[in-house]
Amino acid sequence: MPIVYCRLTILPKSGSSITIKYNADVLHLKNCPILLMKKIKIFYCFIAVFFLFPVTSTAQDSLSGSYTDISRIGLVKYMGAYVSSAYINKKEDLPSVFQKLNFTPGIKHKGTIPPDLVTKKAVLKFNISNTADTAVSLYFLPGIYFENAVLYKEENNSLRKIPDIHPSITDSIGYWLITLQSHDSATIFAELSLVKTYIVTIRPRLIHPQYLDSFIAEIKSTHNQDNLLTYVFCGLLLMMILFSIANFFQGANRDFLYYSGYAFFIGCMLLTKAVFDFRINAASFFFESYFDFILQGIGIIFYMIFMQRFLDTRNKHPFLHTLYKVGIGMLTISLLFYTWLHYFSSNFALEYLVENTSKMLLLVMIVIFLVYSAKRWKDKLLRFLFWGNLFMLIFSVISLLAVMMENMFQQLPGIFNSSLFYYEAGLFFELVFFLAGLNYKNRRIIIMQTREREMLKTQNQMQEYEKELAVYKAQQEERQRISADMHDELGSGMTAIRLMSEIARNKMKENTPVEIEKISHSANDVLNKMNAIIWSMNSGNDTLDNLVSYIRSYALEYFENTPILCKVNMPENIPPLEISGDKRRNIFLCVKETLNNAWKHSEASVITIDFHLNHVLVITITDNGKGIDMLQLRQFGNGLKNIAHRMESIGGSFKIERKDGAVTTLELPV
Repeated sequence: MPIVYCRLTILPKSGSSITIKYNADVLHLKNCPILLMKKIKIFYCFIAVFFLFPVTSTAQDSLSGSYTDISRIGLVKYMGAYVSSAYINKKEDLPSVFQKLNFTPGIKHKGTIPPDLVTKKAVLKFNISNTADTAVSLYFLPGIYFENAVLYKEENNSLRKIPDIHPSITDSIGYWLITLQSHDSATIFAELSLVKTYIVTIRPRLIHPQYLDSFIAEIKSTHNQDNLLTYVFCGLLLMMILFSIANFFQGANRDFLYYSGYAFFIGCMLLTKAVFDFRINAASFFFESYFDFILQGIGIIFYMIFMQRFLDTRNKHPFLHTLYKVGIGMLTISLLFYTWLHYFSSNFALEYLVENTSKMLLLVMIVIFLVYSAKRWKDKLLRFLFWGNLFMLIFSVISLLAVMMENMFQQLPGIFNSSLFYYEAGLFFELVFFLAGLNYKNRRIIIMQTREREMLKTQNQMQEYEKELAVYKAQQEERQRISADMHDELGSGMTAIRLMSEIARNKMKENTPVEIEKISHSANDVLNKMNAIIWSMNSGNDTLDNLVSYIRSYALEYFENTPILCKVNMPENIPPLEISGDKRRNIFLCVKETLNNAWKHSEASVITIDFHLNHVLVITITDNGKGIDMLQLRQFGNGLKNIAHRMESIGGSFKIERKDGAVTTLELPV
């Protein structure tokens, strides 16, 4: 029953005037007799007492449903039970068609609005009244994702637009001010333009202006836990981005650059969802209706490119390489088609289908990857990625179910009713197993690189050895050639000189000139020196036993026609050790110089040469002569200095001392 407002005015003396207001209808009674006026007065006072004193907030209207007394709204009132709803086409004008609309009591779709209706305009109709003695103003909030709302007030079977007045706060475009005068009532029509997203929900509220800030804080607080978790996860992704970029610049590995692109775009998508959560502005509408899927799609494209390079699918997994190529092409086409539908088409149902189909195909790709990885379980890297993708698949399915079955998930406590939480959980586990796989691959790469470096080092050493061997062979060949030439050319020439000098001396007999004797002696000396040089240059003599045998042969031959007895003591077994020609020559020359000094200066009758071998070749030359005066070493000239210098040049040592004669010791490590 509608509320009746009565106003009784009594004019004294001759007559009275009574004005009765029944909603919009006014009845005037003028110039009534006093008696009649008194009776009417009593009657209408009864009506006034009956209708005005009872405190009633709502009453039935045969046309518009129930009235809501806005003067009794101290904080906020949900209007879902007090509205009627309908839909009109985007281009239709509400004032022209509102009388023809078939309104449904309550909100027609209490959950999300179906995709085929998102591109239409929703119309809400509700009745309000004001029983207060002053005008009352409240803010009307139809929901979150509405690009615009136009409010109308019904007057005389027509609609009058209510001026757009918004609060002076951030995100003010979602709130429209409704003012109702004292003891007035009105039927309000709200024409709502919906944001093109699948989470549009009509939840009309009337909010007291003084409670507006608290109301905004309260609805945002319901998602504070979700947003905090999102910020933490975005921080992890930022760390991965910095880690990937650092690895790229250190090793110029483009794999990490693609992964940083994946983490960047996925992180941007999640960050914008947290930043613009319950925000009513153009940026929030843009990200929610269009750009979040674009960010997600581009991020996944980077991820598939990364996987191609990370697994080296071109060479090791051709099937996966083809799968990811198909996925990249499919997702690129989907993003382009999705963009065209969003900006150039009003078919949101198809746009929504493209988005969901793309996500389902990505889930199918994950299933294919899991099957492929399971068949190659011995590949440890694929095994890590298998577990990461498995968790990603499970939580992605749960996230999709949370979107499609919102009412059921809303009953879960805390963050467990958020679809974004499950998606982030899947990303987190995928990230954990990816890092484990990355650590495994890095260790394997380090081992392989170490092996390659060792192999390269070995190859370089082999090449160096081959070069040195080639040089050594060339040197040996050259030594062989020089020794052969000296033996054939110089040796025969010196032998001829010595032979001719001997023939000349025999012919002259007593009249032999001294010069011929010197020529013969010099030729013989040069021939001996040349033989020693040829011996040292011949690489075939580069053995320790050859050196010992040569020294023994030379010593015995040197003292053969002298009064000195030469004894040589050799070890029973001489190991087949190699000794270079340079060392052989220097040791031989040191022994030769020592024997020459003993012959010239020792006045000895016996000279003994001892060979000892125990990792060190020790040659001891002992004579029983007058010994050596260490204070008069100059008498030997440079002989001893040359011996010391020669032994030092080949890494050996030289020592001479006096012990019942002279004792010379030559040592060379072999």
